[in-house]
Amino acid sequence: MISTFTMDADWLEFDPNPSRPTFELPSGAVDAHCHVFGPGSVFPFAPERKYTPCDASKEQLFAVRDFLGVSRNVVVQATCHGSDNAAMLDVLRSANGAARGVATVESDVGQAELDEMHDCGVRGVRFNYVRRLVDPEPDAYYHRIIEKIAPMGWHVVVYFEAADLEERWNFFTSIETTVVVDHMGCPDVTLAVDGPGFGRFVRLMREHENFWSKVTCPERYSVSGPPDFNDAVPFARFIVEQFPDRVLWGTDWPHPNLKGFMPDDGKIVDFVPRIASSAALQRKLLVENPARLYWEEG
Repeated sequence: MISTFTMDADWLEFDPNPSRPTFELPSGAVDAHCHVFGPGSVFPFAPERKYTPCDASKEQLFAVRDFLGVSRNVVVQATCHGSDNAAMLDVLRSANGAARGVATVESDVGQAELDEMHDCGVRGVRFNYVRRLVDPEPDAYYHRIIEKIAPMGWHVVVYFEAADLEERWNFFTSIETTVVVDHMGCPDVTLAVDGPGFGRFVRLMREHENFWSKVTCPERYSVSGPPDFNDAVPFARFIVEQFPDRVLWGTDWPHPNLKGFMPDDGKIVDFVPRIASSAALQRKLLVENPARLYWEEG
């Protein structure tokens, strides 16, 4: 029987006609943070999900990839699918080596399942601490996962909001694998770049060289809003300039759980030269860093 799902009434569908970016992405550019949703009739959404999105298929992802001039993708498991990674893995199998994945797994995941995901192109697991999306588990739960994925050379991706960093500091800094922070920890851009709030995140990056940051999603933490997200620029530019070898960029397509507006993906690409001002920084951000983290073995 085909499963059917009704999209949440307040869900915003992604823009089907983004503008053509004025910034030309360099050859080999990687969108290091994007998602797929379903389609729900093929890859059912998880019963425990906290939202029901629109369908956003691999074909639609590949179309926006090609339109924007992206060469490769890193597909991050969406919380609406829980720990059933089938939709994400289907993208990897269909991408002819041009995609890698970040999975969500449970603490009792078996080695055979991890090996299969590795063969498909998964290179990390994501721990989500955003309570409106998930119910976080105790630290011991995540440590059991790390013990299984660390020998495989996988990394950990953590998604949290700025106010959570102090509480999670001891656990995060106990992780010995590479740790990639989603969206710079969602900074409060109404405060100063050199203030104590963002300073805590900068300290994390400075004192722990296994930490990387995605300078992604200005639409999530900007107060000034679209199309330029001007208040987000200084924060992302600071991280790119201070830690040029440990930053990643991505579109966050199809922009889950945004309220009020849906960004133009062409403008998301045009955000890049505003935060990475030289060709050398742009190449590190878009090509060299993601290639080293996700495709180094090949």
